[in-house]
Amino acid sequence: MSSWRSLVLRIGEKCSEYGGNADYRDHLETCFGVVRRELLHSGDDILHFLLECAEQLPHKIPLYGTLVGLLNLENEDFVRKIVENTHANMQVALDSGNCNRIRVLMRFLTVLMCSKVLQPSSLVILYETLLSSAATTVDEDKGNPSWQACADFYITCILSCLPWGGSELVEQVPEEIDRVMVGIQAYMSIRRRVSDAACSAFEFIDERNQDDGAKDFLEDLWGWIQDLSNKGWKLDSVPRPHLSFEPQLVAGKAHDFAQLTCPAQPDPPAVVTGITYGKQKHEAELKYPRRLRRLNIFPASKTEDLQPIDRFIVEEYLLDVLFFLNGCRKECAAAMVGLPVPFRYEYIMAETIFSQILLLPHPPFKPIYYTLVIMDLCKALPGAFPAVIAGAVRALFDKIADIDMECRTRLILWFSHHLSNFQFIWPWEEWAYVLELPKWAPQRVFVQEVLEREVRLSYWEKIKQSIESAPALEELLPPKGTTNFIYSAEAGDQTERSLSTDLSGMIKERLTSREMISWIDDHVLSTHGLDTTLRVVVQTLLNIGSKSFTHLITVLERYGQVIARICPDQDKQVMLITEVSSFWKNNAQMTAIAIDRMMGYRLISNLAIVTWVFSPTNVEQFHVSDRPWEILRNAVNKTFNRITDLRKEISSLKKSVVSATEAAAKALAEHEDSKTKHTLALVDGEPVLAENPKIKRLKLNAEKKKEEEVSIRESLEAKEALFVRATDEIETLFIFLFKSFCNVLAGPLQDTDGNLHTSGETVEMVVDHEDSSAMELEEDRRSPKSHSNGGKTQNGYNVGEKEQWCLSTLGYVKALTRQYASEIWPHIEKIDAEVLTEDVHPLLQKYVYSGLQRPSTDF
Repeated sequence: MSSWRSLVLRIGEKCSEYGGNADYRDHLETCFGVVRRELLHSGDDILHFLLECAEQLPHKIPLYGTLVGLLNLENEDFVRKIVENTHANMQVALDSGNCNRIRVLMRFLTVLMCSKVLQPSSLVILYETLLSSAATTVDEDKGNPSWQACADFYITCILSCLPWGGSELVEQVPEEIDRVMVGIQAYMSIRRRVSDAACSAFEFIDERNQDDGAKDFLEDLWGWIQDLSNKGWKLDSVPRPHLSFEPQLVAGKAHDFAQLTCPAQPDPPAVVTGITYGKQKHEAELKYPRRLRRLNIFPASKTEDLQPIDRFIVEEYLLDVLFFLNGCRKECAAAMVGLPVPFRYEYIMAETIFSQILLLPHPPFKPIYYTLVIMDLCKALPGAFPAVIAGAVRALFDKIADIDMECRTRLILWFSHHLSNFQFIWPWEEWAYVLELPKWAPQRVFVQEVLEREVRLSYWEKIKQSIESAPALEELLPPKGTTNFIYSAEAGDQTERSLSTDLSGMIKERLTSREMISWIDDHVLSTHGLDTTLRVVVQTLLNIGSKSFTHLITVLERYGQVIARICPDQDKQVMLITEVSSFWKNNAQMTAIAIDRMMGYRLISNLAIVTWVFSPTNVEQFHVSDRPWEILRNAVNKTFNRITDLRKEISSLKKSVVSATEAAAKALAEHEDSKTKHTLALVDGEPVLAENPKIKRLKLNAEKKKEEEVSIRESLEAKEALFVRATDEIETLFIFLFKSFCNVLAGPLQDTDGNLHTSGETVEMVVDHEDSSAMELEEDRRSPKSHSNGGKTQNGYNVGEKEQWCLSTLGYVKALTRQYASEIWPHIEKIDAEVLTEDVHPLLQKYVYSGLQRPSTDF
């Protein structure tokens, strides 16, 4: 990497503000000197690289803004191009709804204003443009209030810029920034308060807070900015390197910033109902999602010395680093531990990362990314961060009964994976008391599921060894993952055993599926009936495929037709799944894999899987095991992925059709043009086009391009037909799924009379009671009586089994509805008509509505 690129990229990393010991003034001057010399030869490269760094390393924006300000003293034309390019990028970001780019570019423009590169009035005009768009959007008469998510995002962008430039704006254009603040206050008075209960990790706690009229996120941010304004815009978390160069920077020319336009929002529905409003609201929240839902895991004493706005800025830094450095693990960890703030923030860092792991409805990245980040941070801060993470786990475990069901699953997956990276070391004796709790108590189930997932990541004996400090917990370990091949012993039905042996021999002789089907029809099915045939075939094939995942795939690919012949309809496929579950009853992972693969090969339908999951045996496990839920999640997710893939393929094919049509038209035009330019010859007294190799080549090319266009159009038609089928399939799936939930919940909800929240007083989440600046959490944990377990009392968990079953099942209703809301909303009218009727229990309706974030009443 050339020296100027390295200096620009690494700017500030050795400065005290970013965890080093150098002076940023010297670093900036060095960088400025080198870049200034290179402008003549590499001006365009420097411009694009500098803008790229400012966008993708936004925690360094104050340094990049100051560097541009210094360059403005030497080369106004170059800096004017930076401003123009930033304007163009900002307009593209607004038009496409690129939230991260909009937010970061606005911060960059604010910092450029501080460095005398941008006119303060131009920045105010930008703020007012966004403010005007936001106010219009939420106006009942002129706008479309269902798109408030976009309006709130614009206001959040303005407010989040003010810590970086509020002081300069008040000093230079006090009346104009006052006008912006008055406009924001007016906006806050007409917008609707946003309830986060549906997307909160702590379900019941946050529902109570919402009922108490707690402020939403934007109201909080507005309050923090007002407090900052009252304190003269003084804060510790935003570096201000431009102040050291202010005597020079004031001599630079401040550039104007052209007007930007905000895209118009969709028109409101002709008839506003709960459904029409909800559909548009969902669309808006998909495009302009909340990037943070704060988790208050630790006691306030850990961060009580911070202004709320300082915490917000640290969270912004952390989220920026997580987003923009997601492909560079070491760079990401280094940037996260070297933020330009003068205070300790390990607790905030842990809460922010966990807020992303548990972010609903979807985290920005796959869970494995956050696992790696936490692992790297534990290595980067070995004296502090592992203890903070351990404290976070303990605090979350204490309140596991109040955590959303989907978040519980994510926490289980993360924690088991995290422990696998640290040799499965954990003080399990602290949690040994869960054995005294009922089998349905959330803490007991959590420990059980973590151990089960650990076994998947290692092996049974290793995990048993890891819990030797609490050997009684072996009771919660899953069975050893052996198969349950019923024909392995001499005992049992000898006829079936003989048939299985014959079938195994045929497989070893590599008989074809057709030959095997013929043998089954003639010698097994007609004589012994369907039950025996299915049991013999499935047990035998799974036994042969049980050696490894590869063996299983090979067996299913080679003999899937045999299974399809025996199980052609839904009822028989349910029997098939039951047999698979019986064979792998000691291995939940292989059960899930086998059923998932069979669905992939179209041997099992999603409806058959739903039917099996809601069979009485599995329903009894809903509150004590993740096994049926994992299989259900896989089935719904595979159906969802099919329709998602088809959407992408259709979108790509539509673009290809346009390109192919243009190419065919161009080739035809070239051929026609070439024909007119060549002379005619007389053949038998008639004028004909003379034979010409070029014309022939162009004609063949035109025909080829036309054939390609026709082929792509046919592919598009085929994919669109598949998409129609997939749409019908997913509609049928969700209607059937919701009906299944209705059927199994009807009786228990009636029995409990909907009175499910029987837990006692809410216990505040506490990690330790010592005010220690060394950030060391107590190692000798307290006795079990100090642990809360939602409603855990001195004598154990006080929620009854039926109530816990209802809570768990309803929690999964909300989780599945929320996760696939985009596919449910288009079919909501039919779901309402066939499922969510007046007869359905109000609690079930409430949880479905909550998952969709749907208004509970019509407008």
